Amino acid sequence: MIANETDIENVFLCYPLRPDSCPSAHRLTVLKVVMYVFMLLMILTTVFGNLLIIISISHFKQLQSPTHLIVQSLAACDCLLGSLVMPYSMVRSVEGCWYLGDVVCKVHSSLDMTFSISSILHLSLIAIDRYWAICDPLRYRMRVTNNTVTVFITFTWLFSFVYSFSVVFTGVNNVGLEELILQISCFGGCVFCVLFFNKQWGLICSLLTFFLPGTIMSSLYMEIFHVARKHAKVMSERVTVMATGGLKIQSSTEREGKAAKTLAIVMGVFYFCWLPFFTATAVDPFLNFVTPGDVFDALVWFGYFNSTCNPLIYGFFYPRFQKAFKILISTYICGCNDSSTLILE
Repeated sequence: MIANETDIENVFLCYPLRPDSCPSAHRLTVLKVVMYVFMLLMILTTVFGNLLIIISISHFKQLQSPTHLIVQSLAACDCLLGSLVMPYSMVRSVEGCWYLGDVVCKVHSSLDMTFSISSILHLSLIAIDRYWAICDPLRYRMRVTNNTVTVFITFTWLFSFVYSFSVVFTGVNNVGLEELILQISCFGGCVFCVLFFNKQWGLICSLLTFFLPGTIMSSLYMEIFHVARKHAKVMSERVTVMATGGLKIQSSTEREGKAAKTLAIVMGVFYFCWLPFFTATAVDPFLNFVTPGDVFDALVWFGYFNSTCNPLIYGFFYPRFQKAFKILISTYICGCNDSSTLILE
């Protein structure tokens, strides 16, 4: 009986032959299958959706502008997150075990932070670019060039990389948490490969990489909306020379509605995906880490979901990208080699 109980307990260990092994996640097989299917679909959508944007911008000269250069870099960031980080996070989340050791764990955590932070900062760059384009169009072409955008993109990547790898490999985020980590430490479990943040670094990380960029984005998009509404009213008034008053109101309303819808989607998805995670990161250390592991893991995947949605928001909602996608799919997948369809109007 004792031997049978020991065998049953070992089945639920990440490493049954190690006495210091962490227990694996006790999940029903059906639940594991559902989790794997959902996460695989999310990973494939993230990778191929962003690849489609990268290829479209590289293929069509009409899409090669400073703005689209930022979008292309954002897509590359999200694509790398989907291909290099999310698959390993999927196994860790479903199985409740980490099988790749401490060094790979640190590299994985560093890349996770790098791509996530870089993705958020790219969204901020896009907000700044749109603000200058709409609110100061006369000086936009002089101020925003490919060289200028390349400098900002390079700085974004370097900052994200240096910040993330420095935090993870120096362990400054764990200072003061040594006893807590020692109490819950074991070999090969989710706890073995998870980032803990003390009170100071929980606040620093959340403020620096989310709340500050989020505040900037919100302020800029609100200003963009107000300027776009003013432009819509001015354009409607000019049209009244040849249109009725009813058409004037309708045109203005449609323009304002479209602008509000686009900005609401951009900010709504951004905050929906990242706000819960960074709020928990900032608050949880002050509550003695009461957030359950599965809940915190779900918040991480909510953040990943923003990278899945980015190609939909910044690609599929724009007519030029829609046409580019159709041309690429019909030409290289369906085999329709009509060269005239490769011209974007």
